Amino acid sequence: MSEVRVDKFLWAMRIYKTRSIAADACKNGRISMNGVQLKPSRTFKIGDTFNVRKGPITYTYKVLQLTENRLGAKLVPDYIQDCTSPQQLEILELARLAGNGGRDRGTGRPTKKDRRDIEVFMSDNYLDEIDFEEDEE
Repeated sequence: MSEVRVDKFLWAMRIYKTRSIAADACKNGRISMNGVQLKPSRTFKIGDTFNVRKGPITYTYKVLQLTENRLGAKLVPDYIQDCTSPQQLEILELARLAGNGGRDRGTGRPTKKDRRDIEVFMSDNYLDEIDFEEDEE
């Protein structure tokens, strides 16, 4: 095997979950090689370097071996080499950290549990549930 279709290879290397998603990525201009957008029917050869734009960053891969069959995740490094620049990986790390911002407990909108506790507290019979006689002894 000297050549493999782009969409088949991207699917086999687990870059995309299905072959049709890989083909759509090609059609939408997310896959390129040497600055040229690739069509799904274009073929890869050993030694080709290609770019995959996913989210905020552009991954760069080099083809080491070819296959049309989907591989286990542990075998993928034998077939492609990740050549993504450190600047792109830094952008990914910053995006990951920004996504974990979240809110601190007690700030912002109440959770469902917080809302239920508030409803119990605001109910008319809240004070009826407390036994004040035990505290007087």
